[in-house]
Amino acid sequence: MRRRIFSEDHEAYRETVREYLAREVLPYYEEWEKERLIDRAAWSAAGKIGIVGLSVPEEFGGPGEQDYRYRYVMAEEIARTGTTSFGAGLGTQDDITIPYMCDLGTQEQKQRWLPGMASGELICAIAMTEPGTGSDLQGIRTTAVRDGDSWILNGQKTFITNGIHADLVIVAARTDPDSGSRGYSLFVVERGMEGFTRGRKLEKVGLAAQDTAELSFVDVRVPAGNLLGTEGRGLVHLMERLPRERLSIAVSAIASARAAYEWTRTYVFERKAFGQSVGDFQNTRFVLAELLTEIDVTQAYIDNAVLALNDGDLTAVEAAQAKWWASELQKRVVDRCVQLHGGYGYMMEYPIARAYVDSRVQTIYGGTTEIMKEIIGRDIARNSL
Repeated sequence: MRRRIFSEDHEAYRETVREYLAREVLPYYEEWEKERLIDRAAWSAAGKIGIVGLSVPEEFGGPGEQDYRYRYVMAEEIARTGTTSFGAGLGTQDDITIPYMCDLGTQEQKQRWLPGMASGELICAIAMTEPGTGSDLQGIRTTAVRDGDSWILNGQKTFITNGIHADLVIVAARTDPDSGSRGYSLFVVERGMEGFTRGRKLEKVGLAAQDTAELSFVDVRVPAGNLLGTEGRGLVHLMERLPRERLSIAVSAIASARAAYEWTRTYVFERKAFGQSVGDFQNTRFVLAELLTEIDVTQAYIDNAVLALNDGDLTAVEAAQAKWWASELQKRVVDRCVQLHGGYGYMMEYPIARAYVDSRVQTIYGGTTEIMKEIIGRDIARNSL
């Protein structure tokens, strides 16, 4: 079935992305994976041609492009090339931190930070997760106490994407322990602030080159002007923006599932066994038929969800449905594709092997599959009363 989501402009942008990846990412990607860190030069190169910071308004140095289909194109090309570590960091910037700054930042904050974020010169992270707190955001223990024209920030964060490179970190902290869900706020912590330190670069199962880190804040004096959004509405700000974050994971999941399928389809008709191509065995054809059908059907939902996001009416429940289903599908597809590759599917020189380890986190971050089902289930119960 022909997809109708992309226009000629999107396809022209796809060529730009392909050329960028071929020139600035693919030649160095293996080394980045070994070193477990992406060269910052790739970020600044992305900024020069509009690969990062798409939604930053023109007055702040960005293209001002609000059509999420361009990000969709980027996700598909990242998946096709198997450069998912780079895509994860870029996705955090474009799908999470930049929208936070555009939506919640003051004019002064936008003028100060958005140009650098659009150019790739400023890399940003968001710090919600703590050693003892994952999906339960109300369990956040990091605190910020007002002291004159500053806030004193104390706490620890972990599993922070872009944590090593980050020049700016949006930190969720408890500002009023007696106000329940209204007692949290967001702060922008800058590189070099005294008391802000980075712990170890975490060694993950997959996404090796993506810099995930532990962050520590000990009596960090954060200027009052670095409060992002409204004091006491930190959790509200987070919840309002989770649908876009979750859809971004769903988009990368379906793109990665299709890439894995395409690599495998090519492989099985080239690989010979028992005098014929592996793809000529009925079992192989049945598996490919199942995978293609599941991918195509899921793709239709994700395409519609992206259009809903563009229209401003994608709900938290719809995003949760997209996130859990597409990420679980990605796991199933990649696993079965590894099986069809046989022993070579277990060799890291083949993209399917890296996809296998890179895909596992998709059902965990951004809210686990179990949390997504709980969100959907609560909505069903609420609407059944």
